[in-house]
Amino acid sequence: MSRVVKWGALVSGVASFALVFGSASDVMYGVSHGGNLLAYWHIALAWVAASALGTTFVGSALYLRYRGAFWSRLAHSAGELGFLLVTLTLLFGSFWGKVIWNSYWEWTDVRLVTFLVVWFIYAGYLVVHAGTDGGSGDRYAAVYGVLGFITVPISYVSTRLWTPTFHETTLGNPDVSANIDPTTLLVSLLAASLLYLYLLGLRIQLHELEDDLAARQQRR
Repeated sequence: MSRVVKWGALVSGVASFALVFGSASDVMYGVSHGGNLLAYWHIALAWVAASALGTTFVGSALYLRYRGAFWSRLAHSAGELGFLLVTLTLLFGSFWGKVIWNSYWEWTDVRLVTFLVVWFIYAGYLVVHAGTDGGSGDRYAAVYGVLGFITVPISYVSTRLWTPTFHETTLGNPDVSANIDPTTLLVSLLAASLLYLYLLGLRIQLHELEDDLAARQQRR
């Protein structure tokens, strides 16, 4: 299965690059610029980031219920990757925003501000987890992983809850003005998803090796 995911990520990643630079239009919101092509990876990374942080939520909840070491490893591994994906989403979005808005950052935009809150929340999650030593420490990290997730759906529906300054609602909005090619976006989303799954499996395996090494050292 790991081979399927690895090769699937490679093939779909190459296909994403080919579509983005080969057939996708660089005109969005009435602006023609090569930087608009970042939108395909910016959007894909944002959705996969939400999936990763959702995995942290599920893993944390299951750890609190069953206390299995696997659930703690799953939650932390997904949290690390989710934080990385949120960081990349913000970076790609900033460069794209410079093209569209002529500004790397706008504090008046509700989506940007709430997504930055998500970044800080999960930076805190990694700090809390780094300070754990098993037992009650893992429970604190799991509780944090469950409660912190509330910021994720709030950020994603923020453009519906409050009036957006720049980000417009895309799903279910027939008047959306972004010129996004659906095929290119879906292939990019598939590539990002498969890469995330492959890295998640590797990180969980690394967690298992770290725990095994720590147990051996304790026995010695």
